[in-house]
Amino acid sequence: MGEVIAILSGKGGTGKTSVCAGLATALAQDGRRVLCLDCDVGLRNLDISLALDQVPALSFLEVCQGGYSLDQAAIHPDYPTLSFLTAPMNCPPGAIDPAAFGAMLRSGRDRFDFVLLDAPAGIDAGFHLAASHADRILLVAGPDPAAVRDAGETGRRLELMGKAEVRLIVNRVDSGLADAMDLTVDDVMDRSGLPLLGVVPEDLNVTLAAVYGKPLLRYTRWGAAAACKRIAKRIQGYSVPVALR
Repeated sequence: MGEVIAILSGKGGTGKTSVCAGLATALAQDGRRVLCLDCDVGLRNLDISLALDQVPALSFLEVCQGGYSLDQAAIHPDYPTLSFLTAPMNCPPGAIDPAAFGAMLRSGRDRFDFVLLDAPAGIDAGFHLAASHADRILLVAGPDPAAVRDAGETGRRLELMGKAEVRLIVNRVDSGLADAMDLTVDDVMDRSGLPLLGVVPEDLNVTLAAVYGKPLLRYTRWGAAAACKRIAKRIQGYSVPVALR
C-alpha cells in the first residue's frame, strides 16, 4: 500500500513546487513508483519543474470524473516509474468533488509507492483538499524566523484538522544565512514547533534547469538536488542526518 504525501506552504514564494519536483524525481531515481499531481488549479507549473511542459498530460479532474484511469497518466521520459497528472484549468478548488478526489487517491495508493500532491499556497480550499486526503504532510517554508514561525501556525491549523504527520522543510537557505543567524536544527524546531525533515539551499540551478527544460536532478548533482535526494531518503525511512549546513 502506497502513501499520499501533500507538499504544502502557508504562503507563496517558498519554492514548494520545485521541492515537490525534486522529491518526486529523487524517489523515482531510487526505483520507487511515484504519481505526482499538480493540485494548484489555475496557477499550475509543476510540469515546468518536472520538465514535462512539452508532454501531453491528463488533468487529475479528468481521472476523478471517470473518463480516464491512472494508468493513462503521463510517464516521465527520463524516469519511467514517475507518472504525472496536471491541474485542471478553469475549475475552482471548491468545485472539485472531495469524494471523487479521495477515491482517485485510494486507487493511487494501490498502484504507486508514493502519491505526491503539489497543493496551492495559502490555506484556502485547495490547501484543505490536499491536506484532508494526505497520510503525511511536508510543509515548505522560507528560512527567515518569521517564515518559520508562520509555518508553525500553519502546522497548528493542520493539527486541528487531525493531521499528526507533519514535517517541516526549510527551503532557499542562503549558504551564509544559517551561520549569520547562528541557527541550529533545535532552533528551527523550537520556533516552528514542528520536526525538521530537511533543509534545501538557495540554488541558481533550480532556475537554470527549468530554463533548459531539464529536471533538476538531471541538470546537477549538487546543491538543491543533493538536498532533495537526502530528504527523499528520509521519506523512505533511511537514517540521514538533518543539518542546516
